[in-house]
Amino acid sequence: MSGMDPSVADLDRMEAALGWRPAWWRHRGGDRGGSGTAARWVVGGEGSSAFVKLGATPLTAAWFRREHETYRSLRAPFLPRLLGFSDDGSIPTLALEDLSGADWPPPWTDERVSQVLDALRLVHATRPPRHIERIPTLDGTGWPVVRRSPEAFLALGLCSRDWLAAALDALETAADRAPITGSALLHLDVRSDNLCFRNGSAVLVDWVAAVVGNPDLDIAFWLPSLHAEGGPPPEAILPDVPELAAWVAGFFCSRAGDPPIPDAPHVRPLQLAQSRTALPWAARALGLPQPSA
Repeated sequence: MSGMDPSVADLDRMEAALGWRPAWWRHRGGDRGGSGTAARWVVGGEGSSAFVKLGATPLTAAWFRREHETYRSLRAPFLPRLLGFSDDGSIPTLALEDLSGADWPPPWTDERVSQVLDALRLVHATRPPRHIERIPTLDGTGWPVVRRSPEAFLALGLCSRDWLAAALDALETAADRAPITGSALLHLDVRSDNLCFRNGSAVLVDWVAAVVGNPDLDIAFWLPSLHAEGGPPPEAILPDVPELAAWVAGFFCSRAGDPPIPDAPHVRPLQLAQSRTALPWAARALGLPQPSA
């Protein structure tokens, strides 16, 4: 086997989840040797293919066990099909429908934006499974964190120290009033690498962050990354939500400068890209001057 091949033990785990042993595979991210953190593969055999991910740290194992509960509890057109799951007590293995042949954004078109909004309406109308918890208050994040320790945020180059000093009170006050609670099922991590298009409909993947809350928050979380990838500005889709705009900007801006997450090294760069569009959105929504570096 090469360094990009799954280990024999991981092939055994995949077979236990799928009911058949992969004859070929393509590495799709995570640890290159098999299961150092979270290995992701497209695998095939016996005329079938699947997307398989294995979690080998306490964090990724918890993610995938929880995500399996979501797929097991729901059957809906906005979800990939659950093909199987195995858990040897050490490394859970989640097997899902292979969507590598679907259309993945960007680029964005008006039609694709509408298809995502249609899918989110279905998500928000779906009764949340019992294991999905209400959105937490997320203490230790947002504008209060930036106020206490502004240097990590300022090092991102998103605004000047003077701009932050003048805007922080308004941002923090608005975010404190944001209506984040509710009774709807939320994906809460909608972005281009977590969705694709198939037969004219959007499919959402990676349900690790799912919570119960205000459906507008789900849309608001998506809009900074949509705009960063050439889509419309956030207020074109969700106008007149200054509190949510401030809350979303605080979420991304307070985290983008944190140290990388070993189990998810892509997160901080994504949060920085989202901060670059979320912060100007919040400023526009609150009538503040645009951020100046």
